[in-house]
Amino acid sequence: MKKMHLFFAFALFISFFAMNSVVFAQNEPVLYFCEKYGRNGEIGVSDRFTVGYLTVMVKSDYALGLDDVAVQYDKYNPRTGDFDFYKKFYFVVDPDMKYVFFARNDESDMEFEEPGFYRVFLLDDNDNTVASALIEIIR
Repeated sequence: MKKMHLFFAFALFISFFAMNSVVFAQNEPVLYFCEKYGRNGEIGVSDRFTVGYLTVMVKSDYALGLDDVAVQYDKYNPRTGDFDFYKKFYFVVDPDMKYVFFARNDESDMEFEEPGFYRVFLLDDNDNTVASALIEIIR
């Protein structure tokens, strides 16, 4: 019986600290994908798409503080087990932005032409990773 009381006292002690800890669901910018961004927001959010043009979304709890950025695609090579450079697109954004989308335009086609697994990065002007995500492209 004494062991049971000791166990409950320990469990209460641990739960007290667990309830007082602060957990943040998002502490860094999040990168994700959709078919397109329209008047009503994101259309077709997923991490699996067919070949074609996609929109890359980035959402943050704070201003990103970026001017010149790049979106880079690296494709998984099953022969080597590594991701190889595939494409890179350059954009200019407002440093105050917390929510931004990168879509097809005259300079950047944002197209995934081949099926496979891709690692997608949002890079700052020094090629440092701001956010990244994985995506699967199928036929």
